[in-house]
Amino acid sequence: MNLDIQTTVRTIFIFLIIACSAVVFTAVRAFREAARLRFFLKKRELLARAWKFIFFAILIGGFAILVNTFAEPLTYRVFPPSPTVTLTPTITLMPTVTVTPTVTITPTTTKTPEFTSTPIMPVVISQDFTSEVTPNPEAVFSNPVFSKRIDKEYQPIDTADTFENPIDTIYGSFSYERMIINSQWSALWFRDGELVFYETKQWNGASGGYGYTDCSLPADQWLPGTYEVQIFVGKIWKASGTFTITGTPPTPTITATATITNIPTSTLAPTSTLEPTATLTPTLTFSITPSLTNTLVPSVTATLTFTPNPSQTATITPVPIATLVPTATRWSTIYR
Repeated sequence: MNLDIQTTVRTIFIFLIIACSAVVFTAVRAFREAARLRFFLKKRELLARAWKFIFFAILIGGFAILVNTFAEPLTYRVFPPSPTVTLTPTITLMPTVTVTPTVTITPTTTKTPEFTSTPIMPVVISQDFTSEVTPNPEAVFSNPVFSKRIDKEYQPIDTADTFENPIDTIYGSFSYERMIINSQWSALWFRDGELVFYETKQWNGASGGYGYTDCSLPADQWLPGTYEVQIFVGKIWKASGTFTITGTPPTPTITATATITNIPTSTLAPTSTLEPTATLTPTLTFSITPSLTNTLVPSVTATLTFTPNPSQTATITPVPIATLVPTATRWSTIYR
């Protein structure tokens, strides 16, 4: 007979409960017999035996509770389950009575639904699959239940169907069976039919137990509406769960960063150059006997430079040029 870990733990728990009941029954019989005895020593001995039975019953009951609570998780940690698929025989129901309708109503119009009710894995997500292990089509998942916190055993704390803003993280907890290690699994989160988050990766848990999927979004992105979580093994849909968010999400804080850029002021440096040129050419001729001719040709050149910048400073640079060319001619009339 092939038993999995869960069935073995449940069987041991049932046997312990039966043993505890038997010990309690024996203790009750010992108390009744002690009540009928008149001899003090035998009565005390029988009562002591009865109390021992009660003590053993308490020990067995406490051990049964520990086995039922902690034996299965500890066993999964020590002995990881193998990926061998255990096929469960299907039960074929045999109908006892077949009712034949007397009147067959033929519908005049047959409406074909545009969309199927079974969720389908989107192609854009299936393209990111990394697992090369064929998933078990017989894997079973329970519908997820939702909470804001979970414990160390992946059990939800304060489950609810409706949550009120503000919200940071929502956990979807579930139980599972017949999973194969390293097979691809995915969890898709929708809000009013629109995909808002998803995770897809290789399965790294046991073949059976408890698990969860979580969605963490900024507080301002948890908009009110109806949310649905769909769980897939490979491309096969396994389970779904829904919850509702109410209330207005908090408004995101906008941090304004001002950048001041110093724009250099333009420098006006006009340059005005005033170059007046004055040429004075006087000619003086003196006639003296003996004849003397003096020629004075002064030439004066003035250069005026005006540069306003921006203190408006004017600079006048005179450049005098004087040229004196005397010419003397003498004729003597004295003879010796």
